[in-house]
Amino acid sequence: MAAQFFNRIGQMGLGVALLGGVVNSALYNVDGGHRAVIFDRFTGIKEHVVGEGTHFFIPWVQRPIIFDIRSQPRNVPVITGSKDLQNVNITLRILYRPIPDELPKIYTILGQDYDERVLPSIAPEVLKAVVAQFDAGELITQREMVSQRVSQELTVRAKQFGFILDDISLTHLTFGREFTQAVEMKQVAQQEAEKARFVVEKAEQQKLASIISAEGDAAAADLLARSFGEAGDGLVELRRIEAAEDIAYQLSRSRGVAYLPSGQSTLLNLPSTLAQ
Repeated sequence: MAAQFFNRIGQMGLGVALLGGVVNSALYNVDGGHRAVIFDRFTGIKEHVVGEGTHFFIPWVQRPIIFDIRSQPRNVPVITGSKDLQNVNITLRILYRPIPDELPKIYTILGQDYDERVLPSIAPEVLKAVVAQFDAGELITQREMVSQRVSQELTVRAKQFGFILDDISLTHLTFGREFTQAVEMKQVAQQEAEKARFVVEKAEQQKLASIISAEGDAAAADLLARSFGEAGDGLVELRRIEAAEDIAYQLSRSRGVAYLPSGQSTLLNLPSTLAQ
């Protein structure tokens, strides 16, 4: 009796284990930020998109295919030419994600690596078409406009393949060596031109100052000539008196100078023998 009882328990346990294995093999999980499409061996890809959670499927007959629908980054480097035929190196950074309802179509046409098939194709095409409408200088001064144009056209193209572009930005923009050297030479030439303009303006200011000084001297000479004509020798005599006063003032401040009245005999302190 005991042996039969344990035998039955063992059979039941084996049955439960087999049943649990079968049930477990018929379950699959869809994590957060993911979606699943079901491939059926008889009917193909089902149109219904499975959301997050735990779901059943028929083993061997059906197979779940999991897609990540969160935004993912991708850098696309492109070498293209501007409107003035300058080589431009641009790196385009894209944040993309698939449209959940379009997953069956995406898997049927493109597969799970849809981004590898589409983005390296449409991004350079759109970027080259937009950049070709701008000169090299405009690519720098109107970079925001270029980015907006690329974003608008690339979003339309990506939507045709069933996914969304959340953000598009130009993260790297450089030009060829020849253009860079030309820009540097232009900057040097502008600096030299500014320096030459400053030298010319300085010379013109000095010339103007010389002219003004000469005009002032001429006006002073003309005034002196008029004064001589009106006052005769009186003006000269006045200037002579003023000069004499100035000389006398300067001499009066000197210690070794003595004044003797004119027209008078003045005896110095001579010895008495000489006085007799």
